[in-house]
Amino acid sequence: MQKAGLKVLVISDTHGLLRPEVLALVEQAGAVVHAGDVGKPEVLDALREAAPGELSVIRGNVDRVAPLNTLPETLLVELGGVWIYLIHDLNQLDLVPEVAGIRVVISGHTHQQRVAERGGVLYLNPGSVGPRRFRLPVTCAWLQLEAGQVRAEPVTLEV
Repeated sequence: MQKAGLKVLVISDTHGLLRPEVLALVEQAGAVVHAGDVGKPEVLDALREAAPGELSVIRGNVDRVAPLNTLPETLLVELGGVWIYLIHDLNQLDLVPEVAGIRVVISGHTHQQRVAERGGVLYLNPGSVGPRRFRLPVTCAWLQLEAGQVRAEPVTLEV
């Protein structure tokens, strides 16, 4: 189903911590994507409760116990008329996105925010909104989808 002007909140690596600042953003989103390392089932419960739109979640390398271990390792979703591929660790990418008709690849794992475009594909790692790791900032991203166009807006949270 195509929606005009869809605003997607992209998060990753919560590692069991769902900050109030993130929940406030969830409430503003038309859809939410979590790129793995959820950490605790309660994080998914809170996201499902707060998210006004679609919630897409994949399993990360720390999601080893039930029910998190039943999450898919990868996921192909259509949001706002755009095909988006979710994979936790970009180094394990198992397809050629531009050949598969994928416009956006979302990953996590590194806890480092990154936005890059190659071959007409937007690669987005929102960073981590979970416990602070080393001196890395707490980050996520907005993904704006409109009329088949995509734009990533990195967000650094003040926590």
